[in-house]
Amino acid sequence: MCANNQRPNPPSAVSRCSEGHLSLYIFAGTAALILLPSVPQIYYGIVPNVWGAVLWGPVLYYALINMIIRFVLRNNDYQVAIRACFLGFVEAVSVLVICFAPTPWQQFGVYGCFMAFFHYTEFLVIAWANPRTLSLDSFMLNHSVHYGLAAAASWVEFVLELYFLPDFKRYGHLWLIGVVLCAGGEVIRKVAIITAGRSFTHLVQDEKHSDHKLITHGIYAYSRHPSYVGWFWWSIGTQFILMNPICICIYTLVSWLFFHDRIYVEEYSLLNFFQSDYVRYQKRVPTGLPFIRGHLIE
Repeated sequence: MCANNQRPNPPSAVSRCSEGHLSLYIFAGTAALILLPSVPQIYYGIVPNVWGAVLWGPVLYYALINMIIRFVLRNNDYQVAIRACFLGFVEAVSVLVICFAPTPWQQFGVYGCFMAFFHYTEFLVIAWANPRTLSLDSFMLNHSVHYGLAAAASWVEFVLELYFLPDFKRYGHLWLIGVVLCAGGEVIRKVAIITAGRSFTHLVQDEKHSDHKLITHGIYAYSRHPSYVGWFWWSIGTQFILMNPICICIYTLVSWLFFHDRIYVEEYSLLNFFQSDYVRYQKRVPTGLPFIRGHLIE
């Protein structure tokens, strides 16, 4: 799973690569251990045919898995495992919602699948592409207070509109636009991270490292910031899945402003790092985001 096969990794990189393996086992194992008993129990009516009661089984399985993880693992491995376990639980419950919940809630299950998969694969892909920078923050679960509030606002809008305007939520199957945006955005972002390899970090760097290179091939030949392009369309896609018209507008505006400022600051550093090489790259390749030009030297 380690990214660099040309030379031995330092001990810290080997350790972090092993954390990627651990997270994969826990994420996939948790999802499987919840789904395998839950699906036949729900399908054959072993549990009461009440949606609230249906969730008790997965919750109890999740609690048991957490107890086992706490008994077996310690320190950083435990911290990695409980986060991967939580995301595996969300993924599994979202699949159950898609399969067995009342029709209006099935879109929320699709949304949950994309959310859990996005956050887990952020960690996994960094463990593969650039283990030197891997940390618990790579799960992006504690991205910012604003990120959490935005997610909560989307849930509130979905529930309110589902109660007052239930037919609107599935109008013309427009929510499938969100599936396309999320899937496409996810692929673009992960391809960008893998292509950049050791040059990719979640944080804007103000100091150039010895292995920091200007990446202009692959997907970077079409966009200077493909990871941001993927995240931008993924975030908007989540709200199309929920058919949240208010949050679609707010997410589009806030995401655009965030990436506009982020790209400007990042390109200031990149111009200092790579100078004329980056200037030539700017002239050949756009940022990839609408109406965002970046930090240009006139």
